[in-house]
Amino acid sequence: MAQQPDSIKIAVIGGGSSYTPELIEGFIKRHQELPVREIWLVDVEEGRKKLEIVGQLAKRMVEKAGVPIQIELTLDRKKALMNADFVTTQFRVGLLDARAKDERIPLKYGVLGQETNGPGGFFKALRTIPVIMEICREIEELCPNAWLINFTNPAGMITEAVLRYSKIKKVVGLCNVPIGMEMGAAQLMNVDHSRVRIDFAGLNHLVYGLDVYVDGVSVKEDLLKKLTDKEQSITMKNIHAMGWEPEFLQALNVLPCPYHNYYYKTREMVEEEVKAASEGGTRAEVVKKLEEELFLLYQNPDLAEKPPQLEKRGGAYYSDAACRLIHSIYTDKRDIQPVNTRNNRAIAGIPSESAVEVSCMITKDGPKPLAVGELPVSVRGLVQSIKSFERVTIEAALTGDYNTALLALTINPLVGSDRIAKKILDEMLEAHRTYLPQFQ
Repeated sequence: MAQQPDSIKIAVIGGGSSYTPELIEGFIKRHQELPVREIWLVDVEEGRKKLEIVGQLAKRMVEKAGVPIQIELTLDRKKALMNADFVTTQFRVGLLDARAKDERIPLKYGVLGQETNGPGGFFKALRTIPVIMEICREIEELCPNAWLINFTNPAGMITEAVLRYSKIKKVVGLCNVPIGMEMGAAQLMNVDHSRVRIDFAGLNHLVYGLDVYVDGVSVKEDLLKKLTDKEQSITMKNIHAMGWEPEFLQALNVLPCPYHNYYYKTREMVEEEVKAASEGGTRAEVVKKLEEELFLLYQNPDLAEKPPQLEKRGGAYYSDAACRLIHSIYTDKRDIQPVNTRNNRAIAGIPSESAVEVSCMITKDGPKPLAVGELPVSVRGLVQSIKSFERVTIEAALTGDYNTALLALTINPLVGSDRIAKKILDEMLEAHRTYLPQFQ
């Protein structure tokens, strides 16, 4: 393996994201061990204004911290990618308006409307996968040795698409759900986050904690008991917590992630989403207001740090997880982190070349998944079902084949009817027509 560079160039695709200040903060905090010298923030024309606002805040943050990091802003992706050492992707094709359609349209048919699960996640994948493949081709040409760190959703499907259909092998998918679960567990166990470790295994937004440790001692039973109290939960800002039935959780005997609410409480979650959409708007509409407030804050010329209001976003801690990962790859730290990576036989029954979300040792050669073996029989079926859905969805995204798209949507367990799937597919293909040229 080539020697690590002594100065690092980072290209941030989707640099105008409201999460970018957290990314900048992460690199500032680690600058003594991670010699980042250039951060190129790149966006599309529609994101120009946000890029300018976030970019100026990033420059103020770096100046205040007194670190030798150069911030560059551009709409030219190729210029940003040229000779980059790490590429991070955090973009949203169609912006929040597309997400609002993903959330609202399925609800008309009594089906969950959610950003990364069910029809919403399906359509986000259809819009995003062709773009990530284009980025991969540019990486192959302009920075073939770079690591691609993706936290664009649906992160698992995107990682799988890159692994199966591009020449890029240095790719890692990141999600803030595992770090959120660790923090939630630490809070419930009343200990510092640094003392908690969870053995993660599953798929993105469908990951399980197979065991939970405090100072190396298993506390899974205690934690599951605490979670049977309806007032106690491990959740996220963008998911309504309802609490689990005690007997169900005891029998499951693994720690579910917040997104499992959509699979184990489908009816209640659909009712909750319908109610929320009619009262306060869909999550995308709520986030739009939050973003407007954040960007107003970001414009303040006296602001030179990440504002605490950013943590109200469901994706809080994503960017810090990205900095932690980049730091561990660069320093060959060999610490354990949960990421989306090539399965490599870590989880039995899932192809080696498929993407899984699993605890890994992070080395200069990337993540090395820790062996899991067979998943418990009670969760194995759901994981296999969603993996099938992911693979058929990727095929539909790359071919633009209508029948394959209908098949993918119908086999998703949150849809449950070929007739309803067809109605949703037809309406959403029309609604997202601009961003789905492969289906024209």
